[in-house]
Amino acid sequence: MQTIDALNNTLRTYLNPEQANHVKRAYFFAEQAHYGQRRRSGEPYVTHPLAVAGILADMHMDHQSLIAAMLHDVIEDTGIEKSAIGEQFGPAVAELVDGVSKLTQMEFESLEEKQAENFQKMALAMARDIRVILVKLADRLHNMRTLGVLNTNKARRIARETLEIYAPIAMRLGMNNVRMEFEDLGFGVLYPMRARRIDAAIRQARGNRKELVEKIRDQIQATLDQEGHDVAVIGREKHLYSIYRKMKSKRKSFSEIMDIYAFRIIADSVDTCYRVLGCIHSLYKPVPGEFKDYIAIPKANGYQSLHTVLMGMHGVPIEVQIRTREMEDMANNGIAAHWLYKSDGESANGSHARAREWVQGLLEMQQRAGNSLEFIESVKIDLFPDEIYVFTPKGRILELPSRATAVDFAYAVHTDVGNSCVACRINRRLAPLSEPLESGQTVEILTSAGARPNPSWLDYAVTAKARSNIHHFLKRQTHEDSVALGRTLLDKSLADFSSSLDKLSGENLAQYLAQHGYEDLEDLLVDVARGSRLPLVTAQQLLREVETGPLREGDSEPVAIRGTEGFMVSYARCCHPIPGDAIEGYLSSEKGMVVHRGGCNNLADLRDNAERLVALRWDDEVAGSYPVELRVEVQNRRGMIAVIATRINSMGVNIEKISTDNKDYQFTYVNMELLVQNRVHLARIMKRLRAIKHVRKVVRLKN
Repeated sequence: MQTIDALNNTLRTYLNPEQANHVKRAYFFAEQAHYGQRRRSGEPYVTHPLAVAGILADMHMDHQSLIAAMLHDVIEDTGIEKSAIGEQFGPAVAELVDGVSKLTQMEFESLEEKQAENFQKMALAMARDIRVILVKLADRLHNMRTLGVLNTNKARRIARETLEIYAPIAMRLGMNNVRMEFEDLGFGVLYPMRARRIDAAIRQARGNRKELVEKIRDQIQATLDQEGHDVAVIGREKHLYSIYRKMKSKRKSFSEIMDIYAFRIIADSVDTCYRVLGCIHSLYKPVPGEFKDYIAIPKANGYQSLHTVLMGMHGVPIEVQIRTREMEDMANNGIAAHWLYKSDGESANGSHARAREWVQGLLEMQQRAGNSLEFIESVKIDLFPDEIYVFTPKGRILELPSRATAVDFAYAVHTDVGNSCVACRINRRLAPLSEPLESGQTVEILTSAGARPNPSWLDYAVTAKARSNIHHFLKRQTHEDSVALGRTLLDKSLADFSSSLDKLSGENLAQYLAQHGYEDLEDLLVDVARGSRLPLVTAQQLLREVETGPLREGDSEPVAIRGTEGFMVSYARCCHPIPGDAIEGYLSSEKGMVVHRGGCNNLADLRDNAERLVALRWDDEVAGSYPVELRVEVQNRRGMIAVIATRINSMGVNIEKISTDNKDYQFTYVNMELLVQNRVHLARIMKRLRAIKHVRKVVRLKN
């Protein structure tokens, strides 16, 4: 068990005496505050904060973090206020303690929602001071080490949460030692039998291979000493959970995983790292495609190292990592090593800056997410990346998860670039936005001022930032479209009674909205647009309740359709209405306004719900292209489809679909779906098609 004296001795190796004394004073403060409280194991409660501070001291964290670790449960578990901590230890420590304090237990519908809400709060606290998460991780690590005293269900729940959330966060912040311990402890609780079996197998394998490992290590060390390199060669063993995960994902047996020998070489400088790489490549043959240079291109969490795989004696693969002492500290402690090396500046600050950037990204995601569950799903996607590295046209390197596409790249550059993206060039060739990117490619995004995100992007966007921004934009766009359509429909129904929304009394309208459970007029208009409330019935209610007096029906104009209404107006696929056709609308509760041609057979079936039908007309300035179906009857001649397609293409018209249907041995039907602007445009196309030799008939399909 950690004691304050043992901790004090550790602190004096890297803190000045005054700072070490402040931490000691915080211990006595916590001991007094938690007096009489005991942990589930029966030990005095103060042993927990002392152990958390000990974990942070091993990482060489600053004295304020250690004080916060000592006091992290004081606010919630005792009667001491945040202000009292501020007076004793300063405002910075008080803020840290407040951020780390166990989050208030709120009532949520489900455990997942509670976990998501807590994580959301943690993200906000991290944004104020990144050290909050480091203290929180140390707190969770000590809790994981002492899970044995809890009942099985609670221990399993904590272990699962640790593997899903805390281990990936530790990895994202480059804290490899903490992550590995989280994973091994969590694995042991969730799958005790599997953990015991793998652990026993490792012990057995370790004995069998000890001699060969020593032989390889000595050979590498002797070669490097001969070349005059002052380095340390360390045999490295995979931890339990990574072996289990590899066996599961790669469907390999334990013996296949353990066939790989791993070594780490610690050098004195970056220059020596590359020289060492050359030496070991001359000693053993490197495996093609297995070399990775994370020194030149560090990982997002600041991790730097050279990775290579060699074919050793007896054809045994050897994994080697080469790095400097500082990179080794960064790899093990990640952002925590920033406080150890902060006087050096750049490399440490790089790690710190990356962590801050990630937290900033979390905040942006949180603001755009609809709820805490959606937010935590986005974060989980973001926490499990296998990275690829791509370049902007100006040579800037961006790290993305594997399977990322140009859409993910565009949002990684800037949200506005993503929102206005229309096409991309990969290595200077035009490519579809859905094409997965590969490391080393140069990606250029083409944008347009009037462009906006497409819902289909969600099928292939993989980064949390891209997906949350697309969701956010589509939600906002759908809402704006719904409000505009709802206003048009309601105004049209009010016009039947010689009234309008502008004429209604504001005070009475507010009373009506409150009475029917609406926060504001926009919510009512959205319901009208989506078909949840019928415009005619709503208009009558409004006039009866807001403007008392008899209702007088008048003649009103049909609603004008411009083609730019957005998501809440769709065009029926049964009859394909185009500008110039007589049209009528049907209010569907799922799709909003569905526009049909006046004589559509399906519309006749809908006339039983007359209150859902809306009189429509095309606006004089209608925009866009609309699908229309044609059937062309042609004589059976070789190449007729090519002739028809060429004629249509020469008019600058898109063919969306084309198929054939044999009428008999002499004639064939060619069915096509084209995009046209209006009836005049369609008539011109049909006239040109009729002029083709061997074309007998061209008709527009009605239903």
